[in-house]
Amino acid sequence: MPGRILIVDDVPSSRLIARAKLSMAYYDVIEAETGEEAIDIAAREEPDLILLDVMMPGIDGFETCRRLKTQARTAHIPVVMLSSLSNRADRVRGLECGADDFLTKPFDDTALLSRVSSLTRMKMMIDELRLRAETSRELGLETGGFDVRINYADASILFVCNERETAEEAVRSLRTNLGAAVETARGERELRALMKSNEFDAFVIGTDLADGDPLRIASLLRGRPNTRQAALIMMFAAEDRVSPPLAMDMGVPDYLLLPMDYSELAARLRVQLRRKHYSDQLRKSVQDSMVMAVTDPLTGLYNRRYANAHIEGILASAKNDAGSLVAMVLDLDRFKSVNDTHGHAAGDRVLVEFASRLQNNFRPGDLVSRIGGEEFLVVMPDILPANAERVAERVRHAVETPDFVIDEAGKAIALTVSIGIAAHLPGESSADLIARADAALYASKAAGRNTVTLSAA
Repeated sequence: MPGRILIVDDVPSSRLIARAKLSMAYYDVIEAETGEEAIDIAAREEPDLILLDVMMPGIDGFETCRRLKTQARTAHIPVVMLSSLSNRADRVRGLECGADDFLTKPFDDTALLSRVSSLTRMKMMIDELRLRAETSRELGLETGGFDVRINYADASILFVCNERETAEEAVRSLRTNLGAAVETARGERELRALMKSNEFDAFVIGTDLADGDPLRIASLLRGRPNTRQAALIMMFAAEDRVSPPLAMDMGVPDYLLLPMDYSELAARLRVQLRRKHYSDQLRKSVQDSMVMAVTDPLTGLYNRRYANAHIEGILASAKNDAGSLVAMVLDLDRFKSVNDTHGHAAGDRVLVEFASRLQNNFRPGDLVSRIGGEEFLVVMPDILPANAERVAERVRHAVETPDFVIDEAGKAIALTVSIGIAAHLPGESSADLIARADAALYASKAAGRNTVTLSAA
């Protein structure tokens, strides 16, 4: 998993030491001496993580981080700021500039490597999502841009701690600094109960719990699909050298050492909530593009590609007896005349309404798809041919009346549909099944339209 790390420090010996430590962990290392050089290299090389010193000539680390996080090519790259400054105000300032973490020199090698490993793992996951989103855009499946704004007041946070005074102070501080909704739980039992009826964007887990083990709770949260992407911060005693790296290996993105600084906690939660907001939008973009790839943009029905795969999946599962899977092909009669006489806008209205009537007359488990201009395919599992024929007659009547409204003024026209049905035969391919249904459709057309034909076995 090791990736490429950009070390930014104006002191050659500091870069040499950091390079040696990272190289021993099999990371590739590139270097920069100034903030300006770091910004150029980051935009060009797109490293997996940036280790950024605070005190540098020219622009300092705070300004460098701010610029990195405001540029589209580098905003997603994790930044860990390194400094001999030990006061918490500087750590908070670094986090507010967009840094993903802030370590004070001299830092523990294990702490550095565990945080580097955690952040590079997160970066690679985001890179995969960005690649999928970019691929979708290249294929013309554009789902719109990202909204980079985040309203922390919309976030919901669960603070897990058995110390009443600590919990109350945390709630006051987070509500003041973030405006977020904050709830508390004393231990694992209350946490599980709250998660049954609530969805939380972030979790903060203390060391003193009424019941349950903090690391086990973290494992629970990282193992559940609906909490896996949530922000998560754990608290550890300053003398605990074992739990923090173990937590990072489990997928915990961040931790704080006691005594707690509530302003730093709020700053670290902002970092994680921004990251979650970004990754959530990436996932939504990928999901939306997947939906676009398998649906018809006009009617919202599945397209031919999905319908073919759906039938193949049903046949491959071998759960249907011969004759219990039915394919139905439907075609609006004389639809071309609608476009020629009334225009394509009227034709689109007809197709949308036709799709709606189809969906209203089939079961939730039936697949309704648009496979051509005015041609539609319905796949019906677990149904006998005679019952499918009765459904087709119901659909035919639903199309025949009422008339289709074709403009804002309420003008309506009468339309009919021709339908062909074929029941699956043992050993028959999906292509042959659809071909027989299509042949039955043409038989309905030849019989005068507005009729249903069942293909002979």
